[in-house]
Amino acid sequence: MNKVVLIGNLTRDPELQTTNSGVSVCRFSLAVTRRFANSDGEREADFINIVVWRNQAENCHKYLKKGSKCAVIGRIQTSSYDAPDGSKRYTTDVIADEVEFINNNRNGGDGDGMTYSNAEPTSSQSKPKQTAELEEIDDESLPF
Repeated sequence: MNKVVLIGNLTRDPELQTTNSGVSVCRFSLAVTRRFANSDGEREADFINIVVWRNQAENCHKYLKKGSKCAVIGRIQTSSYDAPDGSKRYTTDVIADEVEFINNNRNGGDGDGMTYSNAEPTSSQSKPKQTAELEEIDDESLPF
């Protein structure tokens, strides 16, 4: 199974292109913070290339910008090409199946996000998706 789930911030504005056959493709890079700190106590980030296709690509280009927080569900794809100097170069990208735009409360958002996927549009794609608030649960009320 080849499935990836990422949440991070865009490192640059998304770039939208169109293929010769008229299909939209959007590329951006996502900074994803690692879960644990390094030996110096700092949390490092990985910078992951994301590729989005069709209507979802146009929405990403329209609504995302450098610094935007989003969640991506997709698959890893590796490829290679010959560089002008004759060396072989390898790339690793995440091909997005779904992208959820996550508002930051610091930016005046209410925490709601919007989800776009490569599937046919659904009602959840045309209006903000509600996110549940987490409540503190008393351990005494748990059944186990």
